[in-house]
Amino acid sequence: MKILIVGAGAIGGYFGGRLLEKGEDVTFLVREKRREKLEQTGLNISSKNGDLQLTPKLITKEDPNQVFDVVLISTKSYQLEHAIKDVEPFVGPETMVLPLLNGIAHMQTLIEAFGEERVIGGLCFIETTLGEDGTIVQTSPVNQLIYGERTGEQTERIQKLEKSFTGTKADFVKSDNINQEMWHKYLFITTMSGITSMMEMPIGPIKELESGQQTIKTFLVELVAIMEKIDAPIQKGIAEVQLKRINSMSAEMKSSMQRDIEKFQPTEFEHLQGYLLLRAKEKAVQTPILELIYTKLKLYEQNLYADK
Repeated sequence: MKILIVGAGAIGGYFGGRLLEKGEDVTFLVREKRREKLEQTGLNISSKNGDLQLTPKLITKEDPNQVFDVVLISTKSYQLEHAIKDVEPFVGPETMVLPLLNGIAHMQTLIEAFGEERVIGGLCFIETTLGEDGTIVQTSPVNQLIYGERTGEQTERIQKLEKSFTGTKADFVKSDNINQEMWHKYLFITTMSGITSMMEMPIGPIKELESGQQTIKTFLVELVAIMEKIDAPIQKGIAEVQLKRINSMSAEMKSSMQRDIEKFQPTEFEHLQGYLLLRAKEKAVQTPILELIYTKLKLYEQNLYADK
């Protein structure tokens, strides 16, 4: 299959690099400056699962149109609008659009842009960042990408995609219930990013405190209450499952949102916390912790742009 990776950043660059390592037909859609850099240095990955030095195929949005079988999008939510415009010329009638964004609100945006049939479900679990020299640095061994038809069907195209992904030195998992998987990830990342960003600490010191434990638990219960009110496809007891997961994380673990704040970069707070707060207001669900976290993140964002 012809696979297009939108961007060659920390997530797309990593999973695209692993597919390229296997021998799949992978192309990266990048900005001109990133292409110039990659043409000089190659695509370099420093990983717990093995380092890579690759020479990738690169295109920009100005290059002649060609149609791909799969388009993998892993941008930040605030970059999605531009990514859609950039990728439109490379999407054909049979193209699968596979998003790896955090949250859930982007799904409707992609469906409106590309159509109900083209968009499949996806998410990933990976701790990775882009170094100052452009190297993709994976800092923990977890490198899981989960994908599947949103209908749960075993279509011919999803089986072809599974064949392309199988044998890669990363954990590609086909799910028969990808909608639930995405909502469960949404619950986890909204909790983790909100708590660590609010407290300005990695998860360890927070979860060691009795008050920290109670805050995490109460926040999870708040978010689950919203999701239940809007009939999200979550399983019973998911708050307890995610609490155990958070408590099993290494003490030094930070959320990507927290790292973005530390670098004085924009965050995805509107896409994550903001979307659920909006839905809570629609359903008259009381969410004091969510409102507090949202307010802190909103003020951070206002100050960030006030300085520019």
